[in-house]
Amino acid sequence: MSTQNKTTVFRKILAFFGPAYLISVGYMDPGNWATDLAGGSQFGYALLWVLLMSNIMALLLQSLSARLGIVTRLDLAQASRETYPKFINYILYGLAEIAIAACDLAEVLGMAIGLNLLFDISLINGVLITVLDTFLLLFLINKGMRKMEAFIIALVAIIGVSFVFEMIFAQPELPKVFAGLIPSIPNETALYIAIGIIGATVMPHNLYLHSSLVQTRKFDRSKEGIKQAIKYNLIDSTIALNMAFFVNAAILILAAATFYKSGMFHIAEIQDAHRFLEPMLGTKWAPILFAVALIAAGQSSTITGTLAGQIIMEGYINLRIQPWIRRIITRLIAIVPAVIVISVFGEGVTGKMLIFSQVVLSLQLGFAIIPLIHYVSDKNKMEGFHIGRWTKIAAWIIALVIVSLNAKLVFNEIVGWLEASENPIVLWLTVVPLAFGFLILLLYIVFNPFFSKVKPKMENHSPHNLSLKWTRQGTFDKKNIAVSVDFSAADEAALNNAFALGGMDANYTLIHIVETVGAMMYGSNIVDHETTLDEKLLHDYFEMLSDKGYKVDTKLGFGEPGKTLPRIINEGQFDVLVMGTHGHTGFKDLIFGTTVDKVRHKISIPLFIVKQ
Repeated sequence: MSTQNKTTVFRKILAFFGPAYLISVGYMDPGNWATDLAGGSQFGYALLWVLLMSNIMALLLQSLSARLGIVTRLDLAQASRETYPKFINYILYGLAEIAIAACDLAEVLGMAIGLNLLFDISLINGVLITVLDTFLLLFLINKGMRKMEAFIIALVAIIGVSFVFEMIFAQPELPKVFAGLIPSIPNETALYIAIGIIGATVMPHNLYLHSSLVQTRKFDRSKEGIKQAIKYNLIDSTIALNMAFFVNAAILILAAATFYKSGMFHIAEIQDAHRFLEPMLGTKWAPILFAVALIAAGQSSTITGTLAGQIIMEGYINLRIQPWIRRIITRLIAIVPAVIVISVFGEGVTGKMLIFSQVVLSLQLGFAIIPLIHYVSDKNKMEGFHIGRWTKIAAWIIALVIVSLNAKLVFNEIVGWLEASENPIVLWLTVVPLAFGFLILLLYIVFNPFFSKVKPKMENHSPHNLSLKWTRQGTFDKKNIAVSVDFSAADEAALNNAFALGGMDANYTLIHIVETVGAMMYGSNIVDHETTLDEKLLHDYFEMLSDKGYKVDTKLGFGEPGKTLPRIINEGQFDVLVMGTHGHTGFKDLIFGTTVDKVRHKISIPLFIVKQ
């Protein structure tokens, strides 16, 4: 291969790099730290193989998630909405939100512990301070995705460099490290921690996020182009997830080489690990680097968790709310239980809370993995890019392993509760039926797609359903009219009023703003399913109005409507902007946002508002 060809291939690979690095930060969040520390201090190097196995599982599952997004331009939540009935999707959405909350609980605790270790701030105050990173996130989003990516990569670099030095300080025994790669489960406690490690490593919200983020890369949509995109995204995922594996392995090895070696088998608390690092490694930099890396891990993971939350909400239930509302709700769901538990049981329970949050994530994994495997195995839905037989077998084995381990854990926990309870009848009437309910749900999502061949139900926004009044006669003074359309029933009133202003002689420009999570983050670079659908619907509007003799142009914008629409209007030569409203006020305006108020203050032409 010539030097020029090598350079071209390298540039192509580089163009696809990015999504997996955002994903990888979720694989080194504070929840991983707690499970890795507990595993290393209690069992030495014995659970290293669990980390390696989890990383291989994660790599396969993330590659399937990327394949789904590249081929179908759907994220995993949208794919599930197409596959299962509405009622089932509401349950799956609820479970996904629980996973996001569990993940955010880990970030909250990690940040609070890091602040406590560096600045001696109490854990309660540290937890409350984490509300502020909501505003940091919103600031970064407003600065654009590239700056956010740079910020996250900087945080990942801080984590990586910190642990390179920690390894140098710890000097682990290499023969025992390699021996730890041989599978073994010493006892039931090890099983609980192993499941926590799997939950911390193979994170359900990352599967939703990856399938969305890969849609930000534009490429040739030919058969060869799609194949190439899948290959380059696999390279991206392999490099990024192996970096995350290094960090997780480093934490477990650090715990094994220091605490386990010294007979300190119960260092599950991050604070204890921090306190003993300096005397055991003989340098003050070890605990400082440890705390800095912990804060960096919490900050980077909280950003990707928020993006995943928006994707899940839009994909499953087609609900779009303002990003800051979404962020605050998620954070409060995490903060309230954290404050209550720390207040009641003291600061010594944070390690247990972190491990519990990761076990909750693991329990949710099956409900994300199984719909993913079903969809990427479907030849018709994947347009010929479905996974092969061996990949399918490997994916189902991974699903079986995760579900089986979770089932064993749930069974053991329920049996333990029943034996210890003074009033077991309450558990028989509440916890046991709930566990059976989730088992039935799991069986349903496994077997339903084999028997149900439901065609995708797309919402019908066809312009031909609108009752439009074709205004041809009269006196009209507006020559260039901009009309904001959103493919809802509000378009009917907006277009009819626009025709009343301009008649047949005016020039009409129909403007639609794509406001998906991807569009908010990446602007016009996004090529997701909704963008494709919106382009088609805008073209349908154009054809229908042109056929009636109207002079029509169309414009597709990307991002927040309150910013993008005024920019398009101010850059054009329009006499008036016509906008339809959805008629909600007060609290709904706060939750869903109101574009009209933002637009009217930013444009220099008259705004004609039409109430639905």
